[in-house]
Amino acid sequence: MFKKLFITLGVIIGIVVVAGAGLAWYSYHSVKNTAEKIHDTDASAPKSESNQIKNQKPISILLLGVDERQGDVGRSDTTIILTLNPAKKTMQMISIPRDTRTEIVGKGTINKINAAYAYGGPVMALNTVNKFANLNIKQYIRINMEGLADLVDAVGGVTVNNKLDWIDEGYYKKGYHYKKGVITLDTGKKALGYVRMRHLDPQGDFGRNQRERDVIMAVINKAASVKSVSHYMDILNAIQDNVKTNLTFDDMKNIATNYRDSKDHIKQYEVQGTGGNINGIYYLNVSDAERQKVHNMVEDMEK
Repeated sequence: MFKKLFITLGVIIGIVVVAGAGLAWYSYHSVKNTAEKIHDTDASAPKSESNQIKNQKPISILLLGVDERQGDVGRSDTTIILTLNPAKKTMQMISIPRDTRTEIVGKGTINKINAAYAYGGPVMALNTVNKFANLNIKQYIRINMEGLADLVDAVGGVTVNNKLDWIDEGYYKKGYHYKKGVITLDTGKKALGYVRMRHLDPQGDFGRNQRERDVIMAVINKAASVKSVSHYMDILNAIQDNVKTNLTFDDMKNIATNYRDSKDHIKQYEVQGTGGNINGIYYLNVSDAERQKVHNMVEDMEK
């Protein structure tokens, strides 16, 4: 049935994954069960573009990484427009910094873009991103960032190329040394500490977002090689506990089968702007020209 189960999360989380050939029937029903549990039944959510996906047309998905804790819905600290083009065998990831100042659609206020999720969940976040770049994205995947830690644990750790050398301030373990160069993040907590650091990074949120994307891609690549049932079930459990999406099981199955080559070529971009304080609050102000650039990048990738 499936040679690989191509998991896309999003985070970060984007991620679609499908499991190993030897798991066949067992994996099919396990994935279907997980897909049904993470499907968002919110009546206000748009319907996914199932016909586009079925016909292997380019699609865009909004990935939301949320720091959600008990009693707190959280904000979308990671916002990525993921576009998959199977014909071009290309995946494009455009990150929108969380401090980006924009209209919150449905709230009628100007605020940081990550506030949209706090006010109205993934639907308001989707509508706000669409207004920000004049897009019409229909699909979204929301992952609790704690789930990224679960996924790193589920795949047995990941390897990344760390571009900075720093001593942890307490995101993982105060005093822990993240060395520059190729390092192994052998636990989810260590990976979250790697991702969340920003005060010691000259690029601030931009550097943090790059590390998030690096960990997401490392999880995707590691998950694609999973063959054991135990690791496979750990991955599904991590997804089931931390992910919500308006993609249906058939959508995921078609993406897994027909879009897997999209990760052969990966394009990444971070929205640019000018930082400044307004009434004592820091915002990233993004020009109309930059918003148009984001629109054009998505439109060109969808051709």
